[in-house]
Amino acid sequence: MTDIIDDLAWRGLIAQSTDLDALRASMAKGPISVYAGFDPTAPSLHVGHFVPLLTLRRIQLAGHRPIGLVGGATGLIGDPSGRNTERSLNAGDVVAGWVERLRGQVGRFLDFEAQPNAALMVSNLDWTAELSAIDFLRDIGKHFPVNRMLARESVAARLAGEGLSYTEFSYQILQANDYLELYRRHGCSLQIGGSDQWGNITAGVDLVRRVEGGHVHALTLPLITKADGTKFGKTAGGALWLDPAMTSPYAFYQYFLNADDRDVIHYLKVFTFRSREEIEELEKAVAERPFAREAQRALAEELTELLHGRAELEAVVAASKALFGQGSLEELSAPTLEAALAEVPLAKVDSLGATLVDLMAESGLVESKSAARRAVKEGGAYLNNVKITDEAYTPSADDLLQGRFLVLRRGKKSIGGVVVG
Repeated sequence: MTDIIDDLAWRGLIAQSTDLDALRASMAKGPISVYAGFDPTAPSLHVGHFVPLLTLRRIQLAGHRPIGLVGGATGLIGDPSGRNTERSLNAGDVVAGWVERLRGQVGRFLDFEAQPNAALMVSNLDWTAELSAIDFLRDIGKHFPVNRMLARESVAARLAGEGLSYTEFSYQILQANDYLELYRRHGCSLQIGGSDQWGNITAGVDLVRRVEGGHVHALTLPLITKADGTKFGKTAGGALWLDPAMTSPYAFYQYFLNADDRDVIHYLKVFTFRSREEIEELEKAVAERPFAREAQRALAEELTELLHGRAELEAVVAASKALFGQGSLEELSAPTLEAALAEVPLAKVDSLGATLVDLMAESGLVESKSAARRAVKEGGAYLNNVKITDEAYTPSADDLLQGRFLVLRRGKKSIGGVVVG
C-alpha cells in the first residue's frame, strides 16, 4: 500500500497532525476510514474545497476508505471559524437543497465501486436530527469543559470582538459528535480538514477518547495562499465555484492558466495527481522556458478535465486558442463565447451602429478613441481575428458570432468583446 503520509508531506499538504508516526503505523496495518466534512453554506463548493476533496481521493487511491460528509445539520448552525461576525442562518429548505447539490459535487471525486475501499457519502443530519436537547446536553455536552472551549482560537477571537451566540458556540460540539458517530458506525479513525478546523477536529478526537476510549487521528491541510499576496480562488467576479453555472469552465481554466510562476509548482503538487518526476520536469521548464507556460497549461488542463470532463476541456482550449487567432471563432458555441468574453473588457450594446474604434474604446480594450485609431493605423486592430485597417469600419450583422458577439483584439495579447442585445 502506498505510503500516503510521505506523499502528502512532499506535496506540502500537512499543516498539523495529532501523531503522524501513530497514523502511519495504523495505515500500514491495513485500510482505515477517513472523513472530511463540507457544510452547505452556499449552493456550490468553491476551489478552496478542492484541497480536502482531492486529498480524500489521494487517500482512497492509496487503498483507504474515504467518507464524504455533507453537513445537513451543521449547515443549519454555521461554523464561527475564520469569521468576525455571526452568520445569517439559512432556511431549512434552502440548506436541504444545497446539501443535495454538494452531495453531487463531492461524489464526483470519490469512487463508490472500489473494493474493498468503496467510498461512503453521509449527512450529519441523519444522526443529529434524532438528538433531543436533553440527550445532547447529558450524553455529549458533559464531555466538553467550558474553559477549553473558550480557549479555542476561533471562539476567543469572536469573544474579543463582537461576541458569539450559543448557537455558533455549540458548533464544535456538533462537529465532534460527527466524528464520534462515524467512529461508531464505520470505524472511522482519521478526520482531515483545513488548518482553520484544527480546534473542531481535535475536539472530536478528544470526544471519541472520552466516550469510547478510542484512539483516533486528526490531520489538517494548509490554507492555500498566493505569492503576490492576493487571496487564492478569488477573481474579479468573486469566488471560483465548482458549479459551472456559477463559474464557467472557461473562467476556471483561465484562472489556473494564469497562475504565477512562483505558485504553479505548488499548485501542481496540491491539485494534480502527477508524479514527483513529472512535476520536477515541469519545474525545470518554468525555470528554463517560463514564456512557454508548460506548467500552467498542464495544471489548467488537468483540473478542468477533472472537474468538468474532457469535452468541456476541449471546448475551453479551443476557445482560448481561437480568441488569440489560433483557431476558428465561428466554431465556438454561444455559451463558450459568452463565458470567454465575460473574462475580458466587454461592451454591452443594444444594437450595432458604432464604429470599431468606438467599440474598442467603449469596451475598455483601449483607453481612448485616439488609442483605438492609433491601433488601427499601426495594423494592430482585429475584429473576429481579421485585421481592420479602416478607421471608419462599422461592424454589421454579418460580423456577429452566434448572432450576438464580436471579438476585438489589439495586438497579439489584448482581447475585448462586444455583446449585442
